[in-house]
Amino acid sequence: MSRTSTRSPQGSQQALQNGGEPVLSHGLKQRHLSMIALGGVIGAGLFVGSGVGIAAAGPAIVLLFMGTGALVMLIMRMLGEMSAARPSTGSFSVHAEEEIGSWAGTTSGWMYWLMLCAGVAAEATAAGTIMHTWVSFIPAYGWVAIFMVFFCASNLTAVKNFGEFEFWFSAIKVTMIVAFLVLGVLGILGVFGSAPGTSHLTGHGGFFPTGAAGLAAGLLTTISGFAGLETVTIAAAESDQPSRNVARAVRTAVWRIAVFYIGSMAVVVTLVPWNDPKVASAGPYVTVLDRLGIPAAGTIMQIVVLVALLSAMNANIYGSSRMAYSLVNRGQGPRFLGKVTRGVPAAAVLASCVFGFAAVIAGIVWPTTVFAWLLNIAGCSVLVVWSIVCLTQLKMRRRLEREAPELLSVRMWGFPYLTWLAFAAILGVFAVMASNADGRQQLAGTAVVVAALACAGHLKQRRDDRRADVTA
Repeated sequence: MSRTSTRSPQGSQQALQNGGEPVLSHGLKQRHLSMIALGGVIGAGLFVGSGVGIAAAGPAIVLLFMGTGALVMLIMRMLGEMSAARPSTGSFSVHAEEEIGSWAGTTSGWMYWLMLCAGVAAEATAAGTIMHTWVSFIPAYGWVAIFMVFFCASNLTAVKNFGEFEFWFSAIKVTMIVAFLVLGVLGILGVFGSAPGTSHLTGHGGFFPTGAAGLAAGLLTTISGFAGLETVTIAAAESDQPSRNVARAVRTAVWRIAVFYIGSMAVVVTLVPWNDPKVASAGPYVTVLDRLGIPAAGTIMQIVVLVALLSAMNANIYGSSRMAYSLVNRGQGPRFLGKVTRGVPAAAVLASCVFGFAAVIAGIVWPTTVFAWLLNIAGCSVLVVWSIVCLTQLKMRRRLEREAPELLSVRMWGFPYLTWLAFAAILGVFAVMASNADGRQQLAGTAVVVAALACAGHLKQRRDDRRADVTA
C-alpha cells in the first residue's frame, strides 16, 4: 500500500531518522559524493569490457554509447529527483515501496543487492589475477582473500573511509580518462604521426560492419558498463546535507558521463581498426596507447584497471550493505542484518562480503554452472531496477507536485514524456535480449528470481495491510 503523507524538507529528514535508520553516521562530504557519482560509472567495464562491444559492433559502438548514455542520464536524473526530495539509505527501493508497494521495494532492493555482491566476486577475481601476474608467489585466490578482508575491514570502521577510498580511486580514474582523451585528440590531429582521418570509421566493412546482430551484442555490453551509478543516491543519505549534496552530484555527473564514455569510444574507433584483435584481448585503451607510442602502455593500463576494480569492490560492498540494511529495517529480510556498530551496519557489511566471497569460490568450483548463472542474473538486474525506477518516479513526481512541490529541488527533464521514453527503451533492451538464445536464458533465470522476490514482497504487503485493518 502506498504511503502518501506530505513532508517538508525538514520533515523528510525527521522521517528518515524515525523510519528505522537513525543510527547510521553522516561522514560523507560533498567532495566524496561528487567523485562517487563521477567515478561510479567509470569501471573496468569501460577500460577493458568496452573492447568486446567494439569487436561486436565496430565503429557503431559510438552510437550505442550515445543511446545507452542518454538512457543512463535520464535514470540518473530520476534518481536525483527522488533522492533529493526523500533521501534514504535504501534510495530507489524505499521510494518504490512507498509509491508502488512492498513487492516493488523488495524486488528492486534485493535484485540490486544480488547484482552488487556478484560484482564484488567478479571484480575481486579479476583484481587477484592482475596481482598474481606481478607477485606470482601469492596465488590469485590469495590476493582475492586479501582484497576482500581489506575492504570488508575498511567498510566496517567508518563510512568516511569508504568515501576517502572512493574519492582517490575516482580521482585516478578520472585523471586517466582526461589524459587519454587529450592524447587521443592529439593523435587524431596527427601529432604522434600521420592523422588517421576517417579511414578506420569507414573502412574495414564500414561504420556498421556487423549489422543488426552486432549492434544487439554490443548493446548488452554497453548497458552493463553503466551498472553501479545508483550508489551515489544510496551514499547521499550518509552525507552531511543529503538533499543538497545528491542534487549537486547528479547535476555534475550527467554531462561528464557523456564526455568520458562517448568521447573515449570515438577516440578509439578513430585511431585504431575496430577489428584489431588487440582491441578485445588487450583492451581498447592499451591498443590506442600502443598506437600512439606511449611507453609501457600495457603496464599503465593494468594499474588503472586494478584501481578501477578495487574501486568497484569498495563501492559494491558499501552499496550492497546499505541496501541490505535498509531492506531488513523495513521488514524485508533477516533482522540480524540490521545490527549497527559505531554508525556502520556491520552485520550487513559482513553478510555482503561473505556472499561475495562465496561467489568467488563458486567461480572456482562451478565456473560454468553456478557462477555463470549468478553473473547472468546480476547482468540483467540493472534493467529490472531501472524499470522500477521509471515507474516509481512517475508516481512520486505527480504526488509531490500535489502535496509538497517544495521538495522538487531536482526535476526530471521533459516529465512525463522522457520518463516513458526511458521505460520504453528498457523494454526494447529486454526485447533485444529475447531475440537470441543466450539472452533468453538470461531472462529466464532473472524472471524466476524476480517472481520469487515479488511474491515475497506481495505477501508482506498483504500481511501489513491486514495488521493495519486490525489496528484501525
